[in-house]
Amino acid sequence: DDPERWWDDVIEARLDGQSPFEALSEAMAELRDEIAPAPGGERLREQRREAYMRQTLRAAMKQTEGPVAVVCGAWHAPALTGQLPPANADAAVLRGMPKRKTTLTWVPWTHSRLAAASGYGAGVTSPGWYHHLFTAPDLVVTRWLTRVAGVLRNHDLPVSSAHVIEAVRLAEALASLRGRPLAGLAEVTEATSSVLCEGNETAVAYVQHDLVVGELLGEVPEDAPSVPLEVDLRASARTLRLKIDPLEKPITLDLRKENDRAKSVLLHRLVTLGIDWGSYREDDVRGTGTFRETWTLRWRPELSVSIIDAAQWGTTVAAAARAKVTDTARTAPDLRTVTGAVEQVLLSDLPDALPEVLAILEAKAALDLDVTRLMAAIPALVRAVRYGDVRGTDTASMSAVVDALLLRVCAGLPQAVTSLSDDAATALRTELDAVHQALALHAQTESGPASRERWIGTLSQLAERRDLHGLLAGRIVRLLVDAGVLAEHEAARRLSAHLSVGVSPSDKAAWAEGFLSGSGLLLVHDRDLLAVLDGWVRTLDGDGFLDVLPLLRRTFGEFSPAERSNIADNLKRLVAGSAPARAAEEPVDPGRAAGALRTVAAILAGAPR
Repeated sequence: DDPERWWDDVIEARLDGQSPFEALSEAMAELRDEIAPAPGGERLREQRREAYMRQTLRAAMKQTEGPVAVVCGAWHAPALTGQLPPANADAAVLRGMPKRKTTLTWVPWTHSRLAAASGYGAGVTSPGWYHHLFTAPDLVVTRWLTRVAGVLRNHDLPVSSAHVIEAVRLAEALASLRGRPLAGLAEVTEATSSVLCEGNETAVAYVQHDLVVGELLGEVPEDAPSVPLEVDLRASARTLRLKIDPLEKPITLDLRKENDRAKSVLLHRLVTLGIDWGSYREDDVRGTGTFRETWTLRWRPELSVSIIDAAQWGTTVAAAARAKVTDTARTAPDLRTVTGAVEQVLLSDLPDALPEVLAILEAKAALDLDVTRLMAAIPALVRAVRYGDVRGTDTASMSAVVDALLLRVCAGLPQAVTSLSDDAATALRTELDAVHQALALHAQTESGPASRERWIGTLSQLAERRDLHGLLAGRIVRLLVDAGVLAEHEAARRLSAHLSVGVSPSDKAAWAEGFLSGSGLLLVHDRDLLAVLDGWVRTLDGDGFLDVLPLLRRTFGEFSPAERSNIADNLKRLVAGSAPARAAEEPVDPGRAAGALRTVAAILAGAPR
């Protein structure tokens, strides 16, 4: 009733010792005679394929005295069996065809990639089962169900020897009832489900994943040629003096140096292709500026399979990365993914891909009306402008895209902040922070100051509204304070007003969380804010305090230990009536400051913009 069972009965479980291939070849010959001939071009291509097969077969027969095995589709078997036609007839069919120099290789494959579920067209659904049939010397069903028991025990499921014995009996009984020469995969799976798993489909799925498909890696000869992508990768690594080593090795790259910049480009291209030889961690960089990168290199055997997977995109690292990043942008489900692709184009130094990826970004952005998604696209694009600037890439077109996206965000944000749930407000606050931080960096570009001024103007308008979620209202005020638009005493006044009578404790806590989250330096340095917050907490009754405690705990939990310690010390002084006075502003000595300014100017003159 399906090809798998047919193959099991005719090939794997055949007990009479006779080969079925002669009958299969005869059946295929009849089928070829009955089917209408293919169109001219397709028929000629088929004739050329089989002519070349026969030429290869003749060459192999000259090199050996024994029989020659041919692995091919059954459709071609009649053309390769019996008396072969004269060689000159095949040569005539192939005459005039263009020749191309090629390099062939064997590549290791895995069971999961052989499974049809992974998309491999000629695959089978149960490579682990056929591997067992090929390697089991005897007692095929007993050995298989014993392995099934081992898989289930590894998942902490109780399976005894009695379970295995009864499962073997059931599988063999089912094969007898169905007239099969040997219990096949269908029978052992039913026995597994009924006896070993007691009908639990989750347990059956463990067996399917770990055993029926399995995960074995094939082997190839050591002298087998490598795929072109791996050849190019290793050649590039040799040129850049990057040692392929299984031991973990951290490296720090200075992008102002040509060789280090080339290393960075290679590693970023491999990340684009999913070949994670190097892992990039920005937190590891100890210096300042955007011209340093820290990587951790470690070569693992499974990267050979990753290279094979990536080989579908091209024969060189550069070509494959360009094709992959373009496809990622084209098939991206949202703008964030597209802008991530833009960033990766810059990091990987793929200028040929940039116009197409930017065109995709502009097309998707023009059709997207969701303000949150538009905001999510801005930070990665700003980072791409920065990385391009460090690497000497023209980023004017990307800056224009940033400005266009921000214009649409500023137009749509007033409508997007109304009537939000707690979860939606939290998500939007995250995007507000990301855009605000990105625009501070974007302000260093030619069009950046105007865009940042437009953003600050939009936030200032939102800060005057009374229908905002408390989390967003507090956050917007905090962003305006950080930008220098609102003075600290004005922020204290707004905090006091929102913590006054008439606002529910949960709304008050949400406003405080939005205003204070991320950094406690405001409370460390501003005694007015700390006094307002302390006074509000003191006025809470028992139920109100319990309502706001989780929010306040979450807010203060984000502060660093030093910030929390300083706030506690200031509170002690505040309670004792001796709050620390503000430090008096000391006059600036222009003569002493001039030396520091000259040093800073020299540093900035030598650093890339």
